Amino acid sequence: MKHMSVVVQQLKKEREHVQKQLQRIDEALAALGNSSNGAPRTMSAAGRRRISLAQKARWAKHKAKPKRTISAAGRRRIAAAQRARWAKIKSVA
Repeated sequence: MKHMSVVVQQLKKEREHVQKQLQRIDEALAALGNSSNGAPRTMSAAGRRRISLAQKARWAKHKAKPKRTISAAGRRRIAAAQRARWAKIKSVA
């Protein structure tokens, strides 16, 4: 019976310790401020329009860059080299 009372005392000490830890965590959360509470942030129509126009300007700038193209002679050189590679592979097999 005496052994049981020692176990109960240890459990009570452990519970007090855990309660103190929880209290410290709650205090830390309160100090930092709970960011999950409150209404969701809203944006005005003017703000959305500014963002939209800025993004459209970025896309227009990106699309304005000239695309790289290859000359007909360059394509012929690449095609000839590829044909040569395939011929080499087929001759080995």
